[in-house]
Amino acid sequence: MRPERLLPLIVACALFIENMDSTAISTALPAMAIDLSTSPVALKLALTTYLIALAVFIPVSGWIADRFGARTTFIVAIAVFLLGSIGCAASGSLPTLVAARFVQGMGGALMVPVGRLVILRTVPKSELVVALSWLTIPALVGPMLGPPLGGFIVTYFDWRWIFLINIPMGLVGIALAQRHIPQLRDEAGPLDWTGFALSGVGLALTLFGFSTIGRHLVPLPIALSCLAIGLVALVAYVFHARRHPRPLLDLSLFRLETFRAGVVGGSLFRIGVGATPFLLPLMLQLGFGLTPLQSGLLTFISAAGAMFMKTLAATILRRYGFRRILLTNALVASALLGGYGLFTAQTPHLLISAVLLVAGCFRSLQFTSLNAIAYAEVESAQMGQASSLAGMMQQLSLSMGVAVGGYALQLAAFATGRAETAAENFQFAFFVVGLCSAASAWMMWHLPADAGNEMSGKAKPGGEIAEPKVEQRPAT
Repeated sequence: MRPERLLPLIVACALFIENMDSTAISTALPAMAIDLSTSPVALKLALTTYLIALAVFIPVSGWIADRFGARTTFIVAIAVFLLGSIGCAASGSLPTLVAARFVQGMGGALMVPVGRLVILRTVPKSELVVALSWLTIPALVGPMLGPPLGGFIVTYFDWRWIFLINIPMGLVGIALAQRHIPQLRDEAGPLDWTGFALSGVGLALTLFGFSTIGRHLVPLPIALSCLAIGLVALVAYVFHARRHPRPLLDLSLFRLETFRAGVVGGSLFRIGVGATPFLLPLMLQLGFGLTPLQSGLLTFISAAGAMFMKTLAATILRRYGFRRILLTNALVASALLGGYGLFTAQTPHLLISAVLLVAGCFRSLQFTSLNAIAYAEVESAQMGQASSLAGMMQQLSLSMGVAVGGYALQLAAFATGRAETAAENFQFAFFVVGLCSAASAWMMWHLPADAGNEMSGKAKPGGEIAEPKVEQRPAT
């Protein structure tokens, strides 16, 4: 099989277990809350902790891959993720679940970015859209199966099995990686330990403080202190990166117009999308009274639409170009996301499914476009830095989405005087996150008309991509 198809399918094993795990947990939140003696909204900390770990350790993923080899890093990352999964299954309280989810996040922070880095360094830019589509088609099976599978497990078994089912697929991914993933290396150089400390502390404390303010999970002064220290550390990192010859996160990449639009604009779009796996199952189960299985069977249709669109994304981009698709699609997908708040307990399930299906199509097209356009102007030597920075920003925005969704519910509850999970409050919450996603259109508006033409097929590839260094394996 050709590399632009084989490698994405192998990396998709990692995406499969990561995405299935996250979507299954979202469906199981109410049942998990009862078993762990906490509130469903408080359990968002288990979601954001995983994303915090991703945001903290993704920046160092490129350096680790260059230092120890892409294949070795990818295999170890999957093993760490499986170890965290076992810890989650053994958890008996919210703190232990949060700790185990952090371990999971450490593994996830390496396995997906490193796998994507292998693709970026081995596939020509002219074939990158196709390769990314092949990567995400199998990975979308996880989100598609996650909600109904999570609902089924919670309804008929114990929620802990959600984490244990990761193990077989993870072992398959390790076996395939050992056989087919190349041991790519590049000049790693010394690690920017100061930058790693500043970025890690800044991201972790900022997200933790933002996620816990007003939630009574920790005292308010502690939450505010974490937020303040985190922001100071992030500002300090900006000054540090300007002086360091090889910073951990190369902020100069934001000078590239396409990278800036794909990463910054994409982050705004993902804030809204990141809130959906948190808000939608809560609305269907606690707001409308559906069972976890019923909720999962409804929400999985969105992933089915996303999978269908992946087969058409390259053709659509070739026909209309990146700028037109990114601008128009951001507005349409955001409007559909905000429209989720118009659902009521009396809305026919067939109509809900149809809206979720169409929304999944538009959201999928936007993700494929954003993931590709970000690397349109990035040179091969900068791919590791670009992949780490883009991955960190993606997870940061998804974590912010969960927090924004939770705060929107809290604000709506204060205004209406009803419980946070009352059906009426979700109207405001989805309007807020839809507005966040729509704000990304401003970044797309400033893209040049010919942005990404080399990748979409509108222009011939310009220039050769440097060959990566590959460690030869002895014949067996």
